Amino acid sequence: MLEERGNVEGAIAVYRQEDVASTRRYHDPVLLAWLLSRHGRGDEAIAVMCALVDSPGGAEDWVVDSLCTLYAEHGRAQEGLAHLDALKECRGGEEDWDFFRMRLPLLADCGLFDEAIEQARAHHEGDTWYAAWSLSDLLAEAGRTEEAVAFLEQHPTSNSSVLARRLIDLGRIEDAIRVLQNRPNAEPATDPWDGTYSNKPPF
Repeated sequence: MLEERGNVEGAIAVYRQEDVASTRRYHDPVLLAWLLSRHGRGDEAIAVMCALVDSPGGAEDWVVDSLCTLYAEHGRAQEGLAHLDALKECRGGEEDWDFFRMRLPLLADCGLFDEAIEQARAHHEGDTWYAAWSLSDLLAEAGRTEEAVAFLEQHPTSNSSVLARRLIDLGRIEDAIRVLQNRPNAEPATDPWDGTYSNKPPF
């Protein structure tokens, strides 16, 4: 509300109120960073996110993803890659796909499409359906939509909507319709209730 009324400094002050016991101790800095970014203060926004990511317990995937997005949006992709390298080192050189995929748009912003694609294919999760989704975006951005489709077709049931979109990009409308029409229906969830009641724990 303060931001909407033009009181940006007041909004910043609210987000800067520190309460280490608050359940929002990770959310408020992210909101502050996006507020700063919206008002042309990208360097401050990135500094806020760096402090959060480097704090104990702050390097959660969604937080790091927000930081990488800010790096990319403010033309600092190389710094984003360096930060990911530092986090990888802290984790003993291991990097699950949730973190690795954040490298791809940063590498693309540096013009390193081939390197990004090569690294993605070599990753130990590079042949999964969720990797195919990320890799298809990268290939499409590099103008290699046919290759993107080929990757998605390896996991058609998990990526049907993305595959259809890529087929449309190639002008293959009928194929896109066929992919969407042949999507398997989700299996109904199993009801865990066995029909009995209890008023004693565990309920």
